Amino acid sequence: MIELSDTATAVLAGPGIVRYLRVESWLGDELLADDVPVTSAVEVVDRAVAVPDRVTLTVPRLAGGRSWAPVGDRHPLGADGQRLKVSLGVGVGPSGVEWFTRGWYVIDDARKQGDAVTVEAVGLLHLIHEARMVTPFQPSGTLASTLRGLVEPALTVDIDPALVDRAVPSGINWSEDRLGAVNEVLDAWAAEAYVHEEGYLAVLPANRTQDPVLTLTNGTGGTVIEATGSSTREGAYNVVVAKGTAADGGEVQGVVYDTLGPKAYGGDFNPLAVPFFFFSPLLTTKGECLAAATTIRDRKRREAGRSFTAEIVPHPGLQAGDRVVVTTDDYADLLCSIEGLRLPYTADGGAMGLSLREVLE
Repeated sequence: MIELSDTATAVLAGPGIVRYLRVESWLGDELLADDVPVTSAVEVVDRAVAVPDRVTLTVPRLAGGRSWAPVGDRHPLGADGQRLKVSLGVGVGPSGVEWFTRGWYVIDDARKQGDAVTVEAVGLLHLIHEARMVTPFQPSGTLASTLRGLVEPALTVDIDPALVDRAVPSGINWSEDRLGAVNEVLDAWAAEAYVHEEGYLAVLPANRTQDPVLTLTNGTGGTVIEATGSSTREGAYNVVVAKGTAADGGEVQGVVYDTLGPKAYGGDFNPLAVPFFFFSPLLTTKGECLAAATTIRDRKRREAGRSFTAEIVPHPGLQAGDRVVVTTDDYADLLCSIEGLRLPYTADGGAMGLSLREVLE
């Protein structure tokens, strides 16, 4: 969750919220426009896809004495490397407006449609996703230097000091998929990463303690929570097997069983193992394999967890990955993670939509 002051947090919990939006356009270090005249805007995030965040903006074709149709490679709405910095504000009474950065996005598509310009912008992880390798990438050094070699200079990498760095084995070769290599490093390191709202890649331990940031109660404050009513065996596993190669060339592996929830190992879901296999030459000891298997098990368990949707008054600080507590007529104090969201930036955009998954610990 984006950190807000106590004053802004109190305002968001009450009625009559006044929200503000400012969009800047940058090309490298050059500010092309300090206040793009946005008439409507919405952010959509889905953790299930490779590049989870996308923003759609509508801008008048003519405003402020200029044309906002993207003509020219240095136009503020061009798709030639232009990045949008989105800032949201909350009115805090006599103190004015508290501004904070919601995120940075690279313009993917902008086109004139009648008297308006529609802009599609995507999260900065898109820079890594589209940058497939021209020649094979052979890492050396450590996990940290390998991750930086895969990502920088497109994104600056900030690594939590709680992650213990280690050497990368020799002989590893990645041929094309840069983002796939990044995700392999993260899983082998028992880490996870997200693009911070200030535009850098934050890398953190996957098993860190995360406290819920909000309590959602059905019917309170206009909140509407519904169970999705879906249930599927697809993508559900009760065992994760992580394999690697030891220094002497032998195989090492770690096996972690899921012992929680309706799909737990040995239960009615299937009394036999339903395994997910992960192999990486970055894993060289049983301990490393066990840590990777635990990270993947927790993610797979969450992805197959009980699901809910919620509509709430827009909260500009909520982010995908945040944890919330959910209470409905049928469920009490369920810990859930935000797997997706729809956040309107403008007042006419309606409620904020959340896609939630139960978290079992």
